[in-house]
Amino acid sequence: MKVLEGKKALVTGGSRGIGRAIAVRLAEAGADVAINYLRQNTRALETAKMIEETGRRALVLKANVAEPSQVDGMFKIIRAEFGNLDILVSNAASGVLKPALELTMRHWHWTMDINAATLIPLTQNFYRIKNPDATGIIIAVSSLGAVRAIPNYTAVGASKAALESIVRHLAAELAPKNIRINAISAGVVDTDALKHFPNREELLSESLKRTPAGRLTTPNDVADVAIFLCSDLASMIHGQTIIVDGGHSILA
Repeated sequence: MKVLEGKKALVTGGSRGIGRAIAVRLAEAGADVAINYLRQNTRALETAKMIEETGRRALVLKANVAEPSQVDGMFKIIRAEFGNLDILVSNAASGVLKPALELTMRHWHWTMDINAATLIPLTQNFYRIKNPDATGIIIAVSSLGAVRAIPNYTAVGASKAALESIVRHLAAELAPKNIRINAISAGVVDTDALKHFPNREELLSESLKRTPAGRLTTPNDVADVAIFLCSDLASMIHGQTIIVDGGHSILA
């Protein structure tokens, strides 16, 4: 039997990159998966097709998770279509990549809202439709920029640090309610999101040089850890940030 047979999951930002890899892995493990996206309709449909090819059901949902009203509307559809949820993966991310001296408050609020603050309404909605007969699983996708200084990453790094803090606080509150929440922090992953970095090639080459495992982290590496956190093998892991980076962050 597949480890997530019959489970229902939602992956925000699930149309591409790490979100897509997690969504497909969840389906391969036996879950029906709702895919949230904002702009990448074609890619969301491609991801849905990949899910359906595993024999599981896919649901495609357009919503800006930085807007609580749109989050509420998305969960209404999920309730109507799936009935309840077992797994929530908060992966949608955006943000402004600029030196701190060039950031405006609009840049700051946009980045914080979509990368960190959204975890609160997502979790509130998840709690309301969680499968009452099973442990609820929430995973937030972070990055090493939460704890490391990266050029042009001030706003995004701060938002990821806030995200990890929210995860810890939610874990203490949700564990007695039979919900387990953790974060996954990925090293440098060569996805479409990295194309927005003005120093992309430098980041890739330097990260490869500094990674003891000898290769960069892939979306599938992150997805594998997500499946572990969704399984009963992780039943006593609460409020943690699991780093997936081939050992990059252990070096001075």
